[in-house]
Amino acid sequence: MYILITVLLFIVCILLVLIVLVQNSKGGGLASNFQSSGQVMGVRKTTDFLEKGTWVLAGALLFLSVVGAGFIPRDEIDANQSRVQDQIETAVDPTQVPTFPTAPPATNDATPATNNNATPANNNDEDGEN
Repeated sequence: MYILITVLLFIVCILLVLIVLVQNSKGGGLASNFQSSGQVMGVRKTTDFLEKGTWVLAGALLFLSVVGAGFIPRDEIDANQSRVQDQIETAVDPTQVPTFPTAPPATNDATPATNNNATPANNNDEDGEN
């Protein structure tokens, strides 16, 4: 249903743009092409038709926008939405005061045992020269 309303919104938007572009701000848009006042759709009737069409399409745009907002699918969770939601939930609060440790870190008095008998890996001489 949401896709149908979205397609209808696009159609209404395109028609509204076309009708507004056909109109002339001075009242001489499409109506100026009809020179004879005896025609079925004369100058005045064309202007009335375009004005009424503009109002109808504007109302349809408003109505479809409100109805479309009610039909937005909220149950489907997209992979991109879940990543964004995870970032929002795990974000660090910039106004939070950092906590510093109050006790000094525990020091270990035992020094690591060193192996004095170890020779370097590149020492292959028997008389100890490098």
